[in-house]
Amino acid sequence: MTENNSAPLKGLVLCGGQSTRMQENKSTIHYHGMPQWQYLADLLTACGLETYLSCRTDQQADFNGYPRLIPDSVSYGGPSAGLLSAHRSQPDTAWLVLACDLPLIGPKSLEILIQERDAHQSATAFISPVNDLPEPLIAIWEPTGLSALYQNVEAGKNCPRKTLLNTNIRLLHNPYAAEQYNANTPEEKAAAMQQVTDQSLRR
Repeated sequence: MTENNSAPLKGLVLCGGQSTRMQENKSTIHYHGMPQWQYLADLLTACGLETYLSCRTDQQADFNGYPRLIPDSVSYGGPSAGLLSAHRSQPDTAWLVLACDLPLIGPKSLEILIQERDAHQSATAFISPVNDLPEPLIAIWEPTGLSALYQNVEAGKNCPRKTLLNTNIRLLHNPYAAEQYNANTPEEKAAAMQQVTDQSLRR
């Protein structure tokens, strides 16, 4: 579905969250025998994408071994900081974005996003199985979508999902919707760990 004249697509792992509810850094949790940021970066790289990590400036030393870091260069908080810092560094790039609270995400979901990408829309995103709203942090953001996010944040509307709700996007039903599970608390982490273990035993 992607046109030849579309913006180049790269991968972005959002590592800059404060992880307040989890009480530990979500990007360094080992669900798959490695830090979550590494697992997600490997997934994106396996899809053929040049992949970057977005992080707070005070986190840079944590990822010194990774060759492509985008430290926050804007004053906004939350995931908008990572999205807009990436947009500022490469304004003509589209980004397949993954947050670090996605322990079950796998290659099948990412392949669907890439195959079904509509570069003429502001973004291509999955519908959340929880509330039927767009998933802003498992999505492909086009430069136009990130420009719209910037305008909203400047107007005091710091919510990526609301930007998706108010722009033209391609919404997808994910046949692997269980992979969209979010783990933001110790209890959700434990449930995700159990699911990963169960999946390993079934292989």
